[in-house]
Amino acid sequence: MLLKAMDSEFLISLQVIKVIFSFGLPLCKQLQKKNIDLKEMITLANLSITVLENLRENVNEEFKKMFEEAQRMAEILSIEISVKRITHRQKNRSNYLSLNNDLIPEDYYRISICIPFIESFISQIKERFLTHQNIFKGFQCLFDDTNSSNNADFEPLINFYLPHIDITTATCELQIWKEKMKRMVTKDDEMLPSNALHAVKHCDPVIFPNIFVLLKVLCTLSVSIATPERSFSSLKRVKSYLRNSMKEDSFNGLVLLSYYRNIEITPEEILDEMAKKLRKIDLLL
Repeated sequence: MLLKAMDSEFLISLQVIKVIFSFGLPLCKQLQKKNIDLKEMITLANLSITVLENLRENVNEEFKKMFEEAQRMAEILSIEISVKRITHRQKNRSNYLSLNNDLIPEDYYRISICIPFIESFISQIKERFLTHQNIFKGFQCLFDDTNSSNNADFEPLINFYLPHIDITTATCELQIWKEKMKRMVTKDDEMLPSNALHAVKHCDPVIFPNIFVLLKVLCTLSVSIATPERSFSSLKRVKSYLRNSMKEDSFNGLVLLSYYRNIEITPEEILDEMAKKLRKIDLLL
């Protein structure tokens, strides 16, 4: 039954998905990290889109490699790669015709599978990730080491997150922060903070209270839901049939132990925690 499902369209699609998903693998790994922030994610998404757009421009050469790999698989499976039946009126799929109404299999599957998949993949990345650019425009001023007086994107950011703060005060604080960032580059060849987590470490909440709040907001902006999904996976492993009647406190403790299994806990720490609770008998430790 599996061999019957493997036809020319399946083999070509398999090779196209293999290449396109390989380009999206770094972005997928980045989204699985716990300390990812919005700035770093947008930068990687832009790089991925640029590479995919270059692939779309050179699709003739790139698809030729995919088609050759699909032909090798077809030879192993004794499958002949052929073009789908073309009629004058098609209801279930589109007709792909050339000027002389004669398409070879390579051209047919490049037009029908490869190009639509690449364009759809690029469109989905832009829709999912690059919509955050509108949010990030104001935050980009916090990482800019130039003394530009153009604060058109910074003022809406202050009005949205810090409406009680005077615009003039926040703008002057931003200029001082930019000057500090500029000196960070020239001093000891230190690089600018690459993300919000690094910038928070260099920001003094007493000297730059408004900038510090904005950086904390940027750190907490949700990029993906990988961390909550991990907690649900831990919950499924811990809550077995035998532990179904466990109390909530004990159950929460087991989930935390399962989730943060890389943190080592000594028996002395457990005994110290147990000794803090009032008991009917004295524990001699």
